[in-house]
Amino acid sequence: MQLNGQLALTILMGLFLVGVFAWLTRVENWSGYTPLSSGGSAVSGESGYVSEEKPAGIVRWLTTVDHKDIGLMYGAYGVFAFVVGGLMVILMRTELATPETVLVQPGFYNSLLTSHGITMLFLFGTPIIAAFSNYFIPLIIGADDMAFPRINAIAFWLLPPAALLIWAGFFPIPNLIPAQTAWTMYTPLSAGVGQGNQMNAGVDLMMLGLHLSGVSATMGAINFIATIFTERGEEVTWANLDIFSWTILTQSGLILFAFPLLGSALLMLIADRNLGTTFFAVGEGGGAMLWQHLFWFFGHPEVYILVLPPMGLVSYILPRFAGRRLFGFKFVVYSTLAIGVLSFGVWAHHMFSTGMDPRLRASFMAVSMAIAIPSAVKTFNWITTMWNGNIRLTAPMLYCIGFVSNFIIGGVTGVFLASIPVDLVLHDTYYVVGHFHYIVMGAITFAGMAGIYYWFPLVTGRMYQRSLAKWHFWLWMVGTNITFLAMILLGYGGMPRRYATYLPQFASLHQIATLGAYMLLLGGIIWVWNMVQSYFEGPVVEDGDPWDLEASGLRTVEWDWFDRKLQTKIADGGEEEPVTDGGVVEDESADELDTDE
Repeated sequence: MQLNGQLALTILMGLFLVGVFAWLTRVENWSGYTPLSSGGSAVSGESGYVSEEKPAGIVRWLTTVDHKDIGLMYGAYGVFAFVVGGLMVILMRTELATPETVLVQPGFYNSLLTSHGITMLFLFGTPIIAAFSNYFIPLIIGADDMAFPRINAIAFWLLPPAALLIWAGFFPIPNLIPAQTAWTMYTPLSAGVGQGNQMNAGVDLMMLGLHLSGVSATMGAINFIATIFTERGEEVTWANLDIFSWTILTQSGLILFAFPLLGSALLMLIADRNLGTTFFAVGEGGGAMLWQHLFWFFGHPEVYILVLPPMGLVSYILPRFAGRRLFGFKFVVYSTLAIGVLSFGVWAHHMFSTGMDPRLRASFMAVSMAIAIPSAVKTFNWITTMWNGNIRLTAPMLYCIGFVSNFIIGGVTGVFLASIPVDLVLHDTYYVVGHFHYIVMGAITFAGMAGIYYWFPLVTGRMYQRSLAKWHFWLWMVGTNITFLAMILLGYGGMPRRYATYLPQFASLHQIATLGAYMLLLGGIIWVWNMVQSYFEGPVVEDGDPWDLEASGLRTVEWDWFDRKLQTKIADGGEEEPVTDGGVVEDESADELDTDE
C-alpha cells in the first residue's frame, strides 16, 4: 500500500508526539524525585518532604511539578482556549445576523462550528476544571502535593500540542484546511466518503489532537483518584471529605471509563480514513450506527464530566455567602454518585431518530428521565441552603445563583428532549443548541466564574473591583438568556442547526441571539480587564479571611493555608518575596472591595 502525503503527515505528527511524550517522561530521574512542599499539610514538618528554591522566570513554569503552578497553567490555558472559542462563535453569530451569506462562506462556517465545539468542550471545559482541582484539592484535603506530581505536569503539557493539532487547519499551511465534520464527527462524513473536503489531513490532525487531550484527561483522572484516596490528611475522612473533592472523584471515575472509549473510536476512524479498514463503512461491520453508539457512550458522560465539578464548586461556595452549611450534605454526595452511575445509561437518547429498536428507545427514555432526579435533589438543596439564610450578594454568590437559575432552565428543556415523541420533532433543531448552551455557558461557565472570583484574593493576594464584577455578571446573565432563549424559540419554529444560511422568517430571532452574544462579548472584555488590572493594582488583601467567613464558622482550610502564607510572607517552595506584587496600595477606596457590606 502506497503512503500518500496525508498518511505521511499523520504518521510524522504521531511520531513527533511520541517523541515529546518520551522526552517529558525522561527529563528527570523519577525515582529520585523530592517534591516541593505545598504547605497544604497541617503538619508539613513531619511529612518527610524537603523544600527547595524554585527556579525563576520561564524555567520555573517549564519545569514545575508544584500542583499550584500547574493549576495556574491549566487556568491560563483554559482562559486562552475560551477566548479563541468565543471569538469563533462571535464570527458565526455575526454571519447569522442576516439570512444570506455575507461574512464567511458555508465551508468556513462549518469549520468554525466544528472547532468551536471541540475547543469549548475539550480545550476549555476540562482544563478549567483541572485548574481548580489541581490548585485546591491538595490544599483542602491536607496533602503535600498530588500523588504523582510528574504525571500531573505531563498531563498538562500534552494539552498545548493537542490545541495546535485541533487548530492546525486554521494556520497558513499549504493544502491543509480545518475540519468540517461538526464536533460529533458523524460517519460516513468524517470517514472521508466522497473524496471531498473531509479527506483533508486537517481532519486527521484534529482527531489526533482530540485523542491527545483524552490521554491528558485520563492521566489527570488517575492522579486525582490516587491523591484523594492516599494523600488525605489524617483528619480528613470519607465522612468529612468536602463536596468539591467528592465531585472531582466522581468525575475522575467517569473519565476513566469514557475517554479511553473515545480514544479507541478515534483510532478506528483514523484507520478507516488512512489504512483502508471498514469499522464504520456503510453496509459493512457496524456502519454509521456503530460510530454513534461509541461516540455517545463517551459523549453523554462527558456532559456530566463537565457539569459535576461545577456543581461541586457551587455546593462549596454558595453556603459561604448564605451564612449556612450546605443543606442535606449526604444527599448531595449520594446524588453526585447516582449521576455518575446513571450517566452511562442514557447515551442513546441522542439517537432516537436513527430508527433504533423501539423497545431499546423506551429504556433509554426512562433512564434519561430518571437522571433528572438526582439533579433536582441538588437544585432543591441549593435553594434550601439559601432559604432564610443571611445572603450576601457578592460576585461569587451572584454567579452561584445564576448557575442555579440557568441550570434549572437547561435541565427542564433537557427533560423534554428525553421524551421520544418530543425529541423526534425537536432533534437537530436550534432547541438542542439552546438547551445544551444553557448548561455549558449558563451553568458550567457561571460556576467557573464563581470559583475565580471567590479564590482570586487567595491566588493573587489582591481583591478585584466589585462594580466591574457585577457589570460582568449582569451582562452575562442577561446575554445568556437572550441568546439561548432565542435559540429555543428558533427550535420550536423548526430552524435546523449547523446552517450558515436560513429562511427570512427566522431573521428576527437570529438577530436577537446575535445581540445577546455581543453582550456576552462585552461582559467577557470587562472580566479580562478586571482580572488583569486587579492582579497588578487591586487592593492588597491584608488578612486570611477576606470574605469574613470566620464570623459564621464557615471558613475552610485553604483560607487557613492562605493566612499562614500571609503571616510568614514566604512564597511556596521557600522563595522569600512579598505575597503582594508591589507593596501596599495606599488610599484604596473601600467600595472597590467585593466585601459583604
